[in-house]
Amino acid sequence: MSEFITATADSVLRRSQLYHLQQSEGAQFAKYQDAVVVKQFSSNDSQQVKSLGVADLSTLPRSGFKGKHTPQWLEQQGVTIPEQPNCATKQNDGALVARLSEQEHLILSDLAMAGSLAQILEQSWSIEPDYMCYSLPRRDSHAWLYLSGEHVRAMLAKVCGIDLSAVEFANGQIAQTSIARINGILIRDDLNDDTAGFHLLCDSSSVIFVWQSLLDAMAEFDGKPVGLAALLEN
Repeated sequence: MSEFITATADSVLRRSQLYHLQQSEGAQFAKYQDAVVVKQFSSNDSQQVKSLGVADLSTLPRSGFKGKHTPQWLEQQGVTIPEQPNCATKQNDGALVARLSEQEHLILSDLAMAGSLAQILEQSWSIEPDYMCYSLPRRDSHAWLYLSGEHVRAMLAKVCGIDLSAVEFANGQIAQTSIARINGILIRDDLNDDTAGFHLLCDSSSVIFVWQSLLDAMAEFDGKPVGLAALLEN
């Protein structure tokens, strides 16, 4: 796992569009590989993720690929892909591969950054005229949030019309739907056996609105933003 190195929010590194809001909420920033992340908001973050928390992972690596030959290309790279769309599969290094359609796949890095699948795939890919597999810059196009805790489903029910109950929405299932009236992607990926969790990806241009809408919906359950360190501890 990478080390957290104290940094300011305006360090000359990749940073989230939310960093101004996070500064006002008391975020403690740190350098984490090539990005500035929120290490923590308070000493209570570890307990907060078990109740209801939202973390901004937008500076962590992710990539996407789309095209007729994308499934074959990914398998040639040693990637285990889901058998059907709207499902996600955990890789050996902890990365998550989400199949959004027959031809489109999203790769999210593991939170501990123990592996670098998303970056390796980007470096391995090259355009080939006779091979239909195209790279999608998901690190630039989509913001990445993670929601977790005992009250996460009740909170999401306020901003999303999908039934996210444990019975109806299995671990690894994907919903491409409206969240707070913004198109987004929800992927169930529990933090551990005791704590439910969902990745939420939305257009980067909408993330400030989505963040504020989520915090508003979370207030009823005393939900708060949390840093990356708390997710790694759990």
